[in-house]
Amino acid sequence: MMKFIFMIICMTPLCLMANFFWMVQMCLFILMFIFMFMSINMSMFNNLSYMMGYDVISFGLILLSIWICLLMIMVSQGIYKSDYYYNFFLFNIILLLLMLVLTFSTLNLFYFYLFFESSLVPILLLIVGWGYQSDRIQAGVYLLFYTLLASLPLLMGIFYIGDSMNSLSIFFLKNLDVMYLYMYIVMMLAFLVKMPMFFVHLWLPKAHVEAPVSGSMMLAGVMLKLGGYGILRVANMMLSLSVSLSIIWVSISLIGGILVSLICFWQIDLKSLIAYSSVAHMGLVLSGMLTFSYWGMSGSYTLMIGHGLCSSGLFCLVGIIYERMSSRSMFINKGLLNLMPSMSLFWFLLVSSNMAAPPSLNLVGEISLFNSLIGWSWLTFISLMLISFLSAGYSLYLYSFSQHGGISLKVYFCSSGLSREYLMLFLHWFPLNILVLSMDQLFLWV
Repeated sequence: MMKFIFMIICMTPLCLMANFFWMVQMCLFILMFIFMFMSINMSMFNNLSYMMGYDVISFGLILLSIWICLLMIMVSQGIYKSDYYYNFFLFNIILLLLMLVLTFSTLNLFYFYLFFESSLVPILLLIVGWGYQSDRIQAGVYLLFYTLLASLPLLMGIFYIGDSMNSLSIFFLKNLDVMYLYMYIVMMLAFLVKMPMFFVHLWLPKAHVEAPVSGSMMLAGVMLKLGGYGILRVANMMLSLSVSLSIIWVSISLIGGILVSLICFWQIDLKSLIAYSSVAHMGLVLSGMLTFSYWGMSGSYTLMIGHGLCSSGLFCLVGIIYERMSSRSMFINKGLLNLMPSMSLFWFLLVSSNMAAPPSLNLVGEISLFNSLIGWSWLTFISLMLISFLSAGYSLYLYSFSQHGGISLKVYFCSSGLSREYLMLFLHWFPLNILVLSMDQLFLWV
């Protein structure tokens, strides 16, 4: 694992050189393809070195992190052209990628906490430094306080486990069964906020609206998955309590999913609508994960990967529109089908994937989650039916409202899509649909 980490560290001097913007992206492509073809054993950790290693869960999320980071560079050509501190911007992205790869590959609980929290710093700098409106400082403070306040008890819980077990290795602690309620709350709270679960989700829409497009891509694509990854690692250490108390989190997530889906219908900001839909999808992921069934665990992992690609692509589309129209309001962005018909194809493809149409990963993930939740309790059928119906409703609302209707006067000064933008959207949509062909990797790890 150290060879990949050193490769990322060695990219930092390139970030600080003039006119090396696209070179960094090429290096990330090379890193991506080298990592993609690494051999992987389903049943154990691979490439062990200095408390680093990866299993199937880590492997998929590290791949997703590298992929989203190189697409973040591709979407940020405007920052490079306007010379808006693009060297520091690149350095920020590489630092963020380094923290994420270390978080997903570490086998020590304390190091996991350290890198988990360190990843907040680059995303905060992205929001505050390259955000659009003056409210970005407030959004950054929301993000920092929500996540840090819930994470401090986690540190105390990790120290307690280290003191009582004389080990912090994830591999040795996975068969531990802690029976203390306080420990369970302390260990789970940080990850529930990061997911984010309903009631502690308010930081997410605010951060998305104020962040630049690249920041939104990273938040939706990878940062929300840190919570799911943490729960997959930590819940096994408290299995008896997790199984008996999961009804609380599942109920909150499913009811919250219905309420958040309804909230989507009265959003007029395109980014805000996609951000709230992320909360609804993460509610499904959380509730499926906490059933602790085969279908639930594998379905939640599949939906995390699918949602990361799909949601990131939708934020890209909003960024493309914002560059031309200087607005994200639905009242201004209407009739885009007349103006950018080829771009409307990508709107259709990504919105249909968002509502779990075949052959996307979202469909496979949602079917698995529905199986697990209905098997866990028949009563979840009603809420799942409503979430699925409302998901299709707000996805169609997003597509039809933006693509159809009368054209605003300022649209006539708008240009069609660039080849870079079409490539970027294709690189979101293609893996989202082609990964269905390798479902064994996504399902056989449990």
